[in-house]
Formats: sequence, C-alpha cells, structure tokens
Amino acid sequence: MGRVSKEQMEHNRKNIIKASSELFRQRGLDGVSVNDIMSAVGLTHGGFYGHFSSKDELEALACRQAFDDTDAFLDQGDMGSFAQLVEYYLSTEHRDNTRSGCTVSALASDVLRKDREKPVRETYKAGVKKMAERLAAIEEDKPDTAPADKHLTQLALMAGALMLARATEGDEISERFLSAAKIALLGTK
Repeated sequence: MGRVSKEQMEHNRKNIIKASSELFRQRGLDGVSVNDIMSAVGLTHGGFYGHFSSKDELEALACRQAFDDTDAFLDQGDMGSFAQLVEYYLSTEHRDNTRSGCTVSALASDVLRKDREKPVRETYKAGVKKMAERLAAIEEDKPDTAPADKHLTQLALMAGALMLARATEGDEISERFLSAAKIALLGTK
C-alpha cells in the first residue's frame, strides 16, 4: 500500500475534525470513541495518531470546528434579527438536530466534567464568549457590541431551554420549554 499524499492527509484530518464535531455534539465527548470517529470517515483506528497526539487534542479542535460551523450558519442563514435567531434556536427543528446544533448546549455538561487542564475547556470558553458577543451584536444590531449581563442571561436562557427540551423530547414539557423561553425572550405569546 502506497503512502498518502500531504493533500490527502490534510483532507483526511479535516474530515476527522468535521465528523468528530458532529458526533461529539450528538453523543457527547465521552460517548464517542476514536474508533467511532475513524469509522465515520472510512479510516482505520490505527491512523488516528498520524493526525492527532490524543483524543484531547481532537476534542478541542472539534469544539472549535463546531463553533465555526455555527458562525458560518449564522452568517449564511436568515438570522439578521434577534427575533429570527430566537425563533430558530428554540425550534423543534433545532432541538431535534443535535449533530449540527448549538455547541453551547450540546457540550456544556461534558466540558464541565473535563479536568481543568484539558484543552477543550479553553476552546469551549472562548466559543461561549464569542457566541455571547454574536448575540449582543445581533440583538443590539451593531457589530462588535460587547455582551452585557442581559445578553448573558439571554444566552443562558436559550441554551438552558434547548438542553432541557432535548433531554425531555417526546414529552409535552419539551415543547413547553421551547415556547416558554421564546415568550420570555420575545415577550409574545
């Protein structure tokens, strides 16, 4: 079997990071093995360490990728207003799409359980801060708006409602978490 080109190695690395960002959001950081990730991209477990020094390194890179994916979605999506963002974020569509859904809510409890020195913790904190800044810019309709406490409250309410709605999916209370949070954020019924 021949050697893989540098271009193919880079392509494989990007595919591994992308697939792991989706799998981690769907099943949690500890719910996905290296073998699961490598199988998802059609590679063998043995090739993992040719790309990454550890699963810890990949977790941080995948977390950053997940936040970047959210940014790209918000950039190309129809999220120009705070109301549009809230309507999408607290929708059943978003609730049911964990693979590409919000990184803040998907990884919060997993990151909490990681040791403080794990690289994913810093990546996650940076991503949460960036999301708070993005929310502030959308809500205030001004780029580069620093988040105030009200923006942190909004982010916490949105992420918390989404987490609870996902955890209770299949019960009527799941829908109620989404609608109650929308009412609290938008002031409408």
